Amino acid sequence: MKTVIKGILGSAALAVVATGASASTLEEVRSKGYVQCGVHTGLIGFAAPNDDGEFEGFDVDVCRAVAAAIFGDGDAVQYTPTNATERFTALQSGEIDMLSRNTTWTLSRDTSLGFNFAGVNYYDGQGFMINSANLEGINSALQLSGAAICVQTGTTTELNLADYFRANNMEYNPVVFQGFDETNAAYEAGRCDAYTTDQSGLIALRLTLANPDDHVVLPEIISKEPLGPAVRQGDDEWFNVVRWTLMAMVQAEESGITQDNLEEMMASDNPEIRRILGQEADSSIGAGLGLDNEWVVNIVREVGNYGEVFDRHLAPIGVPRGLNALWTDGGLMYAMPLR
Repeated sequence: MKTVIKGILGSAALAVVATGASASTLEEVRSKGYVQCGVHTGLIGFAAPNDDGEFEGFDVDVCRAVAAAIFGDGDAVQYTPTNATERFTALQSGEIDMLSRNTTWTLSRDTSLGFNFAGVNYYDGQGFMINSANLEGINSALQLSGAAICVQTGTTTELNLADYFRANNMEYNPVVFQGFDETNAAYEAGRCDAYTTDQSGLIALRLTLANPDDHVVLPEIISKEPLGPAVRQGDDEWFNVVRWTLMAMVQAEESGITQDNLEEMMASDNPEIRRILGQEADSSIGAGLGLDNEWVVNIVREVGNYGEVFDRHLAPIGVPRGLNALWTDGGLMYAMPLR
């Protein structure tokens, strides 16, 4: 389907914030025939429209995987592009079924905003980027005292920035914008000395600048930014579908199940692989989610495993696996048992 909802929710949507999630989101999704997914307005590698106006990226493929698990069709998704502030209203109000938009899992978002994070699909951390042509000799964020720093409002980034400079007894001048594109444009125009956001975002942004070689991402990581898909509280059935879709993508990589070898794996004699792929006669892992027993097959066939999605969208722009490697390779990616 890949339909794009043009525009972003306005402030009027604040008046329709829901007090809780519907008790039947899965049924509502099935009834309308697609998943309504909130994504970034345009962050290369994570969520951005291609030349045909269709959204693609690492976060987009999480939405596609959920659609594949439900419908057997990764294209049964419509996308709502949201900025950093409006993403929360979109989810609270029911405008979207899930949010998959480089959003940090925090205590306050779990409590005061009423969200449930279904897991972490990317472990990130906040960093800084500078134009080395304008700031010669700067090789550490600790040298940025007195700097003007571009930052997007309504984000954990803005709060972390204040904490970091206060903790290190440094002064700074925040140059604050609401929109992602506005913040990027201000940095490229030289309105600030440095730009701060998630390090993955800096890597992606750097590639879009007129002279990317002039821009340097500094080594400091000043925060933990566990990014992942979120749903409204109050609907455990829907929460489980989104959570276990993410788990299934990670488990498929760990089990060596890929788009290329899927048919071969479905005929495997390995009982664990047969159970994951719904090929055991007594397999019931799909039924517990209200899904077909081949829901994992559909995810892999339509979207791929976690590593395939990473390699498709993030590796090409220079993002290393790092903490996002499987636990067996020294990373943090670990799926709960699919049994």
